[in-house]
Amino acid sequence: MTNTLRSPFFVVNPKSYLYGEEEYKLAAVAEELAVKYDVDILFTGQLVDLARIAHDFPHLFVCAQAMESLKPGRGMGHILPEALKAAGVRATFLNHAENPMTMSELTKTIARAKEVGILTVVCADDVADAKAIAQLHPDVMVCELTSLIGTGKTADESYMKATNEAVKTISPETKTLQAAGISTAEDVYKAIASGADGTGGTSGIVCAKDPVATLREMIAALDKARTDFYK
Repeated sequence: MTNTLRSPFFVVNPKSYLYGEEEYKLAAVAEELAVKYDVDILFTGQLVDLARIAHDFPHLFVCAQAMESLKPGRGMGHILPEALKAAGVRATFLNHAENPMTMSELTKTIARAKEVGILTVVCADDVADAKAIAQLHPDVMVCELTSLIGTGKTADESYMKATNEAVKTISPETKTLQAAGISTAEDVYKAIASGADGTGGTSGIVCAKDPVATLREMIAALDKARTDFYK
């Protein structure tokens, strides 16, 4: 199985809103949609749930919400890259605003991810932040203003285009993801129209009146954007 993301892709990121059976049920819908539309969907989850999701839903890019740079041996209470890989995890978020990392640790963790074959999805705030982190050549750069996370308000088109360009200028192989405030199918389409390789959501999905219907609408919009901008 190749571990290369195809654009445009989508991230379903329940954070700590869901766990156990509720998280599993949403992952099942994501798996169904990944197959139906032949699109790549990253699905994050609680660490204790990832192995089951990876085993049962092989079309998803199962994604850890965090990882660290340690190696097998001492390191009580930390997240070992090799353990994630063995559980079927294919990607990991790093440096999210709710779990920031120092540049030193981020650099080491990206290197460790490359060693074990886990994709890195690294978060940046403004354009300057995106430029700095792009120099580490992550697989995916999540460009989202911290001030907009969870607000239901998306960044304006100028921010999306500026961060996409900033990342691609420094690291052309890095894919960009525009994510903050994504809550509707229209938001999804707009993010891809900006030139981003992907988008995704958290509260816009899990806190919606009907999360499953919302996710279905979003993936349908992603498929339409793929037709309009990638074919």
